[in-house]
Amino acid sequence: MTEYFIQAFIYLIAAVVAVPLAKRYGLGSVLGYLVAGVVIGPVTGLVGQETEVIQHFAEFGVVMMLFLVGMELDPKALWAMRVRLLGLGGLQVVLTAGAGMAIAWWLGLPWQTTVAVGLIFSLSSTAIVLQTLNEKGLRKTEGGRGAFSVLLFQDIAVIPMLAVIPLLMITGLAATSAAEADNYSSFSLVANLPGWAHALVVVGAVAAVIVGGHYLSRPLFRYVVQSGMREVFTATALMLVIGIAALMSVVSLSPALGAFLAGVVLANSEFRHELEANIEPFKGLLMGLFFITVGAGINFEVLAAQWGTVLALGLAVIVVKAAVLLLLAQLFGIRGRDGWLFTLGLAQAGEFGFVLLTYSMQNRVIPTDIAQVLALVVALSMFLTPLLFIAYDRLVLPRYRDARNEQREADVIEEQAPVIVAGVGRFGQIVCRLLRASKVPIVAMDLALDQIENLRRINIKSYFGDASRMELLETAGIANARLLVVAIDDRDRAVALVHHVKQHYPGVWVLARAFDRGHGYELRQAGADDVVSETYHSALELGGHALTAFGVHPLRSRQMTWAFVNNEKAHDDELFDAWKDIEEGIRFSPRYSELFMKLEDTLGHVMQQDWQPPSREDVPLWSPPKAGERSPG
Repeated sequence: MTEYFIQAFIYLIAAVVAVPLAKRYGLGSVLGYLVAGVVIGPVTGLVGQETEVIQHFAEFGVVMMLFLVGMELDPKALWAMRVRLLGLGGLQVVLTAGAGMAIAWWLGLPWQTTVAVGLIFSLSSTAIVLQTLNEKGLRKTEGGRGAFSVLLFQDIAVIPMLAVIPLLMITGLAATSAAEADNYSSFSLVANLPGWAHALVVVGAVAAVIVGGHYLSRPLFRYVVQSGMREVFTATALMLVIGIAALMSVVSLSPALGAFLAGVVLANSEFRHELEANIEPFKGLLMGLFFITVGAGINFEVLAAQWGTVLALGLAVIVVKAAVLLLLAQLFGIRGRDGWLFTLGLAQAGEFGFVLLTYSMQNRVIPTDIAQVLALVVALSMFLTPLLFIAYDRLVLPRYRDARNEQREADVIEEQAPVIVAGVGRFGQIVCRLLRASKVPIVAMDLALDQIENLRRINIKSYFGDASRMELLETAGIANARLLVVAIDDRDRAVALVHHVKQHYPGVWVLARAFDRGHGYELRQAGADDVVSETYHSALELGGHALTAFGVHPLRSRQMTWAFVNNEKAHDDELFDAWKDIEEGIRFSPRYSELFMKLEDTLGHVMQQDWQPPSREDVPLWSPPKAGERSPG
């Protein structure tokens, strides 16, 4: 028992140390998990033979992930994506498998082995790609949707692949382990059935998942909810996913596919959000454990003996798959940066490659020595995937931003005004309209051409151009301007612009939009005279409505809202000074936390004071800030 505790501690401390470091340096959590696995496995030898067993357990994280993905869709959404699901996904699997078979045939492998190799490397990593797309907020982009369609088709395609591999058995080739093969068949309901019976059992299992999920899940969850015990609901959610995975496994189907179907069936359930909340922590932990085991499972002896072969094949897999994906992206209209996201995101082998490799060895299709090399190639390509996403962020995106800017030269600014507005998106537009309505002359600039054209339609003078370029600001009259409103949709550029203007034109009053409190402090430190959080006042308004809806008198609600504002103002300078003392990379220091607690205690005291309905004159509707006074938030 002690041994298990020590091993669990080693895996967890490796993740706790490596992942935050990787995130801090912009490498992503997946690469952090992989590096952690390499360190505790091949490098230090802290973990060993148990890694393979743990990896099979951790693969259940992929099952949970697809269950959650399925709950984000519904049958109508699947039907709407049928063209990309079948066309884009199908062509990717066929073309990539064909390319893999050609390379394996060129290397002199038997034709049965070449088919298995092609199938293995036609798959991409659902776990890495979806998790990375979610982390970066790219799931809803054109490239992200295309990648999801391909990954979904690949997971479905695993089923016929598992059916084809036993037919490729090479006579005379020894199986990996007879015990493994016996163990596999002993838990299969279809191992010794004729083809027609096998098909009936598979159809019955899929029908059971769909019908049971639709008709039985709701009564089951209502029964559990009546107990009033959250842990029982969590146990029921896990039971559901584990049961579906087990059912799919015993009929030789992909557990991930079964979980995905169940998720689709439950997509419109009233218990959907509760299920997601209960399963998400287990999914995240198991996914992280899976990536650690991939890193820990790298066989450095084989790698040292054949590193050239492994490296060449790993790079070949990425290059060949990228070429196929880039071609398909062009054919299906996924171009520009979305095309590169689609291409680089899927240019690797996947976790199901390990499953197909093991299955191929068990069925005498791939020799053990070749399988060990191919496992390293799969692991290497997965290990390089986070680096491909980094290349997308640092090489592809800047190029397309520059290309977008170079498509049209900045407009020639024909006049100057006392107020310059940098950025006319959803925030800056309101500022422009309010100033225009008050007959205040303004010059507005933005890189979003559609927003510029919207302002021109309502006769607001606006120009296409990068407001962070000083030559444009000088043309717009920054030297003689009274106000500069910074509302550009880029945190770093906004801070840099404020710093530059206050350094060279200290007499200009700078008002800046902040994304959050931390960004507000950065702008204030850069010299902004007035900083307003983009969500602060709307949140106050909604909070006041919430109090009123709860039964608080509307005037009392207004008074409490302004008490909140005044309380924030009273402590704003203290919080700002504490924030400046915080070490870089640490969000909250003890002093910062103590000040927040003090602020909350003061606010609570104010809110609990006795209240009488004030007269109309006593209710502050709005008062402009005094000179030098900053807005809260």
